[in-house]
Amino acid sequence: MMDAETKKKVLARLKRAEGQVAALRRMVEEDTYCVDVLTQISAVQGALGKAGQIILGSHVRTCVSHAFDRGDEDDKVAKVEELMDVFGRYAGIGGR
Repeated sequence: MMDAETKKKVLARLKRAEGQVAALRRMVEEDTYCVDVLTQISAVQGALGKAGQIILGSHVRTCVSHAFDRGDEDDKVAKVEELMDVFGRYAGIGGR
């Protein structure tokens, strides 16, 4: 679970991404130059990536840390596997 400050940061990033996606839609509707559209897509990906990074950091500091503090071996293994899946998806080297 995210603390209030982390949630505030993530929501700000997501609102920014929403605005960027709306701008993208308008750019496509208005037949904006392709390179400009691609630049905007990159900006949206960056905003979402940063939001994901903030959430992942929070998850490691809270959920994963909690699993290791409790010492439940099955929970530790599950959290490590979960993180490997997430890292694989972010790196494009595996996962779902």
